[in-house]
Amino acid sequence: MIAIPSIKLRDGRARATSAVTIARELADMGFTRLHLADGGSATGIESFVLEEILRITEARVQVGGVETTSDIEHLIRLGVDGVVVGDRGIEEPDWLADVADLYPEAIGATTAVRDRRVVRRGWVRTLPVDILDLVEELNAIPLQELIVTIPTLDGAMRFGELSLLEDVADRSRFPLLISGGIAEVNDLRALEHRGVVGAILDADSLLAGVLDGRSIAREFGA
Repeated sequence: MIAIPSIKLRDGRARATSAVTIARELADMGFTRLHLADGGSATGIESFVLEEILRITEARVQVGGVETTSDIEHLIRLGVDGVVVGDRGIEEPDWLADVADLYPEAIGATTAVRDRRVVRRGWVRTLPVDILDLVEELNAIPLQELIVTIPTLDGAMRFGELSLLEDVADRSRFPLLISGGIAEVNDLRALEHRGVVGAILDADSLLAGVLDGRSIAREFGA
């Protein structure tokens, strides 16, 4: 199990500059992998931010929310370790397969799951797909990872959700990561016990003490 802080970029150079500072603090704390997100589109990520983070830390950096092949190519050239595509990856599986073939083991996918169902929007209609059926389909693609978000009512993971994630981990040929539902270190241990290999955690929560960042980095940072 590895804990991966997620640094959110928002519009404006001030936030971009602070992202570099946050990345340095997290790396100094002991985290060896970082997730950089800008709210849904890689086009908002300034190249200098990525280059600076890659320069000042030895952390492996992945970028989330990417929707175009040109953005993927740009980010790979900058030297990121991986790219996590946004909704398009689930809604357009042929496109996901194409970019994963172009950049094998460098492309991750992400999806939200509610009551075992993934919503896939196609050209004509919206289709609910069982998460285990989706995993079987994705197994044919050389993905770096799958990140699953399960909405929780009170921010805590429930037993049924843990059991579902265990089933997903058992079925998938690629590493399974979870986003959300982490309230303490024991949650990470419970996920690790069920085959989940990583968790995306909010960087601000780690630095502000909402989550015990140092303890998590010590046990799950590498």
